[in-house]
Amino acid sequence: MDTFLRLNGKKYRLFYLIPFGILAFGLFLLIGVYFVSFLLGPPQLTNDQNTIYYSSDGEKIGEESGAENRYWVDLEDMSPQLIAATLAIEDQYFYEHNGFDLQRIAGAVLSDIKSLSLQEGASTLTQQYARNLFLSHEKTWLRKLKEAFYTVRLEMYYSKDELLEGYLNTIYYGHGAYGVEAASRHFFDKSASDLSLAESAMLAAIPKGPSYYSPFNHRENAKNRQQQILGLMLDNDRITEQEHFLAIRENLAFTKPTEREKISVAPYFQDSALKEAADILELKAEKVRSGGYKIYTTLDTRLQKQLKENTGSEIRPGSDIELGAMAMNPDTGGIRALIGGKDYTKSPFNRAVDAERMPGSAFKPFLYYTALNNGYTPTTMLMSKPTAFKLEDGEVYQPSNYNGYYANEPITLAQALALSDNVYAVKTNLSVGPEQLVNTAEKFGIESDLPAVPSLALGTASVTLKNMVTGYGMLANGGYDIKGHTIAKIIDRHGNTVFERKQEEKEPVLDPQSAFVLTQLMTGMFDRSLDGYMSVTGSTIVDELSRTYAGKSGTTNTDSWMIGYSPQLVTGIWTGYDNNAPITKTAEETLAKNIWASFMEDAHEGARMQQFEAPPGVVGVAIDPESGKRATPYCDTSRIMYFKKGTEPEEHCTVHMPGDKPQIEDNEKQSDKEDNSLFEKLFDIIS
Repeated sequence: MDTFLRLNGKKYRLFYLIPFGILAFGLFLLIGVYFVSFLLGPPQLTNDQNTIYYSSDGEKIGEESGAENRYWVDLEDMSPQLIAATLAIEDQYFYEHNGFDLQRIAGAVLSDIKSLSLQEGASTLTQQYARNLFLSHEKTWLRKLKEAFYTVRLEMYYSKDELLEGYLNTIYYGHGAYGVEAASRHFFDKSASDLSLAESAMLAAIPKGPSYYSPFNHRENAKNRQQQILGLMLDNDRITEQEHFLAIRENLAFTKPTEREKISVAPYFQDSALKEAADILELKAEKVRSGGYKIYTTLDTRLQKQLKENTGSEIRPGSDIELGAMAMNPDTGGIRALIGGKDYTKSPFNRAVDAERMPGSAFKPFLYYTALNNGYTPTTMLMSKPTAFKLEDGEVYQPSNYNGYYANEPITLAQALALSDNVYAVKTNLSVGPEQLVNTAEKFGIESDLPAVPSLALGTASVTLKNMVTGYGMLANGGYDIKGHTIAKIIDRHGNTVFERKQEEKEPVLDPQSAFVLTQLMTGMFDRSLDGYMSVTGSTIVDELSRTYAGKSGTTNTDSWMIGYSPQLVTGIWTGYDNNAPITKTAEETLAKNIWASFMEDAHEGARMQQFEAPPGVVGVAIDPESGKRATPYCDTSRIMYFKKGTEPEEHCTVHMPGDKPQIEDNEKQSDKEDNSLFEKLFDIIS
């Protein structure tokens, strides 16, 4: 009997010890979780966020969302009705519990034990938030344990408002939209602060099953759950009977499919800014897309819209010709407007930045800058006639002028540039040395691998429009180095400025005098006084221009270029076919010039007139374009040309005299020189 009692006593003690042991173990585990949570400190609340781009005047121009669309907004910037609707359906006792709703958990555990599954859920908002931030959505006991661990850490270190704000900014609403702001914009095209009661209840209905309850996928399912939420809000005295009545019957205005896929104001520009930001931050592009950065760019939205209008109005519908266009601030290198193609949705390839094409005669300014630094002046005379050049390797190179036109007599550098004489250019390149031209082009920011060959003078190497515009910008600013760029400042998700471009004082990298003289020479393409054996190359657009511009066009069989500038703005236009097909249609041959002229005029509308400022050591002289000597009252035309002081011509024109105009033959030049002194005394015209 005693033995029986002893055995039964042990059983009873064991019966009581087992639950006590389980309770003690649970308590020990709970203390351990809280202790480790304390040691680890607060977990990070934020997750990926959209990166937003702003124009130079602070206007939003686009955004990057990576594979997911995210924003972060403060709790006070969300509709109170949205907050109430979410709490009503997801966690009514959110502000009362410490992260776990024990009553719901107990019921869910019993249900799971009976079914031997993990189908029942009783997660609080904090638990859901922990799962969204740190865990997968698989249903395993290990994941639930980790979820509890993170829940403790969140509740330990953050206030309820902070947790609710984080949850609402990270919960998934389907269609790539994470957080209430992204969802509100996607479904209703409005901010989360402007949602009505009915709209708030509809959004709160979605996270339970983002696909099943999406009003775009299953309108009836979404409507039924919305009404359930409105009913709970009424039962919990969060809304009145009248508010419930009106919300149930409100006809929701969802976004249209076309409104959900909005293209940036400047998609090609935005792509360039993303790449530049990734380089600056030393991050992969995807990290920048979803990093929540605010990227302040150099884009001028007025100029961007104007450039788009100008290109659209000039290119006829149905044409396969493509284009690249860029406008830049020559003082800073900031890109003000950029178009990389006719239609970004059809081809995101950026022809303004990434395409390398032959610039043709648009490359000649780099040649003539080299020449001006090697003894040439605007009045240096060279013969313009068909010429065959025998090269060092024994080959013969014979360039030709446009349509086979030649002066068949000496012409000045000023006229050669204005008429785009190819023979003059090749002679000059051979004179100064092709290696010198390569070095000069590199100084102007041309990054392509250039061959030191005679034909380089005619732009036979491939370059990018961005490099060309940057090079012309250095002429426009008087010779200072600039780097074409799209970004002025970057602010991270915490409000810290992580990059800001500084404009530092620096010395010019080009000779200021040569740069100014060349700029004045490049205004000649629009000056009919330089007409010779053919019209100046800008003659077709001269009448459209209302102020002084410098520029140069370029044409090959497959490419058409026009690049030019004022003191305030430098713009380049390229047109051609992606497959390098020849440009054969007359209307397409003039596209680049026409787009450039209309854009530059529109861009400068209302702006004050500015002239290119001459540096010290430069003098202006009235020159007769035909003879290249100082003009007299008897010359039909004259043009002010600029020279480095001491290189200006001293002789006066003797081609144009009172009465008949004698023809100057080569054997008469010496006697003319003897008579020059008389005319110099009579007509000393120096301005």
